[in-house]
Amino acid sequence: MTDTARARKLADRIRVVVAETLERRIKDPRLGFVTITDTRVTGDLREATVFYTVYGDETERAASAAALESAKGVLRTEVGRQTGVRFTPSLTFVADAIPDTARHLDDLLVKARQQDAEVRSVAVGKTYAGEADPYRKPGEDDLDDDADLDDTEDE
Repeated sequence: MTDTARARKLADRIRVVVAETLERRIKDPRLGFVTITDTRVTGDLREATVFYTVYGDETERAASAAALESAKGVLRTEVGRQTGVRFTPSLTFVADAIPDTARHLDDLLVKARQQDAEVRSVAVGKTYAGEADPYRKPGEDDLDDDADLDDTEDE
């Protein structure tokens, strides 16, 4: 049985080590504005998935992904040296989808606001089809029942 707290601590440490190493030691010109967003380690502490984002267009993302793949050995060596674990986890770099998802959600919110504004503009000057408050109140039930009884007695 593995200790999830230990895996979480190791993941946090790997995230910091990789970010610092990318900033200080890796001098690859293909490496753009890379941000390490998250790291996850498997339960057996043998594999680490490093999530990253790149500021820029698709060509810069592809170039940064290639630079990270070529620097994988240096980064793994540095992780092993600074963490002191018996087996240094293998590193896998995955582009984080959170910025794209957030951008998509922002676009959907803008679209919803526009549709709300259209509905609001159509509703200006309009009145309710029935009463403003279509729900019965507690005291109205008795009055409606009495009116129904009066109608049946007249027949």
